[in-house]
Amino acid sequence: MKREAKGKRPSFYEDPALDQMMSMIMVLAGEVSVLADEIDSTQRVLKAHGIDAVTEIAKLEFDDEALEVRETRRQAMLDRLFYLVRKEAAESGANETRENYLATIDSIADGSL
Repeated sequence: MKREAKGKRPSFYEDPALDQMMSMIMVLAGEVSVLADEIDSTQRVLKAHGIDAVTEIAKLEFDDEALEVRETRRQAMLDRLFYLVRKEAAESGANETRENYLATIDSIADGSL
């Protein structure tokens, strides 16, 4: 079950797109930080066991299962990255009704919009 934050999101900029971009940048910064920690840990463990990680990684070939794991992880990261954009699009779509559409067209036609 996917969790969704409820309630009004804090707004820091006049343009809501800037808030979305800042959120996406923070998600990416979190991802990069986690990856840097994992790489550091991996290098330390390998070094402690006398393994030449650079040479071993250069020789590494991925099977289909490994490629699928990577793709699943990549999609999960993109889901987190675009969370706010998708949520706001869904909220915007939920507010669209035929009556609102026709009222907007009427407003454009009579010049009040």
